[in-house]
Amino acid sequence: SRPLHPAVAATLKASGIEQLYCHQADAIEHIRAGRNVVVVTGTASGKTLCYNIPVVERVLAEPLSTALYIFPTKALAQDQLAEILDLSKRGKFKVESFTFDGDTPAPKRRLAKEVGQVIITNPDMLHQAALPHHPTWVKLFSGLKYVVVDEMHGYRGVFGSHVANVLRRLRRIAEFYGANPQFI
Repeated sequence: SRPLHPAVAATLKASGIEQLYCHQADAIEHIRAGRNVVVVTGTASGKTLCYNIPVVERVLAEPLSTALYIFPTKALAQDQLAEILDLSKRGKFKVESFTFDGDTPAPKRRLAKEVGQVIITNPDMLHQAALPHHPTWVKLFSGLKYVVVDEMHGYRGVFGSHVANVLRRLRRIAEFYGANPQFI
């Protein structure tokens, strides 16, 4: 397996992480190989690093690359934003990350559209505010390499079928802009 990007490795070391768990290393290798990945492990087992590491490595190597993180709640989205900002701060690199939800002020929304490399949202905002206005999100959709769907076990029943259709629509729009993102 390929070593981690030096800045990412330094960040993990500064966080006290000397070695990844097997499921993390496996997930990262599968993602790097271009495969869609589902990670199912217990709470607090380090799932976040399974996708944050390859996303950050890709953005550092290809600054026009983007990722879309979909979380079911604003609280989880805020937690994820804090994780990415902390990772960036510890590693002394910049990943332009923004939440995009009903509480995001207009200036931040504009900034997210213009420079965002990681956009963290929820299915409703994706459906109502991003996909119908995709021409204003050209940077996101044209560079889209990854779509992270967190807590996917919660997307079931009628709500799950709605989210599935939103994801199908997302794939069509990404394809329109020349992107074929991996799903994690």
